[in-house]
Amino acid sequence: MPVWCFARLEEAEGGGACVELLGDEPVPLADCCLNPAYGYRLRPHGRCLSCRQGEWGPWGPWSSCSVTCGEGTQRRGRSRSSGGDDGDRRDWQLQACHLPCCPEPGGWSPWSPWGSCSVTCALGAERRSRSCTNPPPVCGGSCGPGGTEETRECLGRALTCPVGGAWGPWGSWGSCSGTCWGAGPKPRRSRKRLCDSPPPSRDPPGAPCAGSATDSQECPGLQPCPVDGAWGAWSAATPCPVTCGLGGVTLRRACDAPPPQHGGRACAGKDTRRGVCGPVGACPEVLHWGPWGPWSPCTRPLWESIACKSTVGQQRRTRDCVGHGQGGPSCPAEGGLGTIHVRACYNIQNCVLHGNWSDWSPWGLCTPPCGTSPTRSRSRECRAAYPSYKLTVTNVGSSGSRNVTFWGTPRPLCEPLLGQRLRLEETRPCLHVLPCPPDEPGAGLTMTSSRAHAHSQGLGLGGAGRGRGRM
Repeated sequence: MPVWCFARLEEAEGGGACVELLGDEPVPLADCCLNPAYGYRLRPHGRCLSCRQGEWGPWGPWSSCSVTCGEGTQRRGRSRSSGGDDGDRRDWQLQACHLPCCPEPGGWSPWSPWGSCSVTCALGAERRSRSCTNPPPVCGGSCGPGGTEETRECLGRALTCPVGGAWGPWGSWGSCSGTCWGAGPKPRRSRKRLCDSPPPSRDPPGAPCAGSATDSQECPGLQPCPVDGAWGAWSAATPCPVTCGLGGVTLRRACDAPPPQHGGRACAGKDTRRGVCGPVGACPEVLHWGPWGPWSPCTRPLWESIACKSTVGQQRRTRDCVGHGQGGPSCPAEGGLGTIHVRACYNIQNCVLHGNWSDWSPWGLCTPPCGTSPTRSRSRECRAAYPSYKLTVTNVGSSGSRNVTFWGTPRPLCEPLLGQRLRLEETRPCLHVLPCPPDEPGAGLTMTSSRAHAHSQGLGLGGAGRGRGRM
């Protein structure tokens, strides 16, 4: 299946994006995803999907709020390619949104008195006004039909007025005798105008138009005749920048066959063109640290138990170097840590400790994001107050010290709050809920390599699943 292939995936504040398009034309999906770090789009402006099997793509941007004022909801989604299971390939999030207050209309003030007549002879106009301040509108409201000003005719002291003449617009310039320069005087061109906008009155007599009724000038822009530019040949493509998968190359050309001269038109189109090189072969897994595993219980050698005591113990956690092969390079240490992380600890697992009620948490997402009657909630929790043990200890055999961490889940004791001892929750419905958009066809395509394609003689297809919210 042809897709638009991109060399990088990025997370952005407005939503995830594919960047660095490889070529101006679509390529086979299997070729694009020879490099699992690449991404692709099924349409030029469709959602950005990851080539890594079963991995979620970046979140898309939040939709517009479902209302224009007050409280509503907005939704965003992400997709993932099939990883061989039948799980969901679309994921949604729904959150509340708040817009400014709703508009309220205002009221018109009383009309002002009529003003004086605008002329001293013949018919004129007098005006009166009002304002939208009784009361003023709120949040973008208006005062309804009508305007802020009214006009009516009025009569000046004299019945008729003398009218002075005024020039009408200039006519078009006449043609010139040539379009390029030549010997002898430069050709001239002329134009005319009429004293008819309006003409001067006869009774009483009005003043005539001032100035000349004709105008002339040398023809402007007489210069060598223009030569339009034309493109030269495309240059050779730049070297292929990758050693595996697909890469992007650039071809260039110059507007020099000939270049534009004397005002001639420049070459139409672009002076660069992007192409695709490869595929060179499947790319190896990028060498990186996997996630840390869970911490082991906090214990101390030769001690039966150190739970609920101020005795310092020790615990560890591990992680794997993903992509590391036997005899190959390993992942670089991060902050002095490799595959094992050891720390000092106090064991407070299941210890009964005095607790305090937390403040209200922020309101959570609306759930279900695609079901009926979604709700959101917030909570307060009884949290344990940790004992005042020393938080640093001296290293054995050296002058340095290290931090000590509390480990385990204690059992806090708080005064009852509205009948609850551990957790108090408040729930309210989400308003003006947006409908879930339909699934995009082909968003769950199963990707196969070129080698697998040669064996199976076709791409495997995985059906697009309906997204559900992950809470």
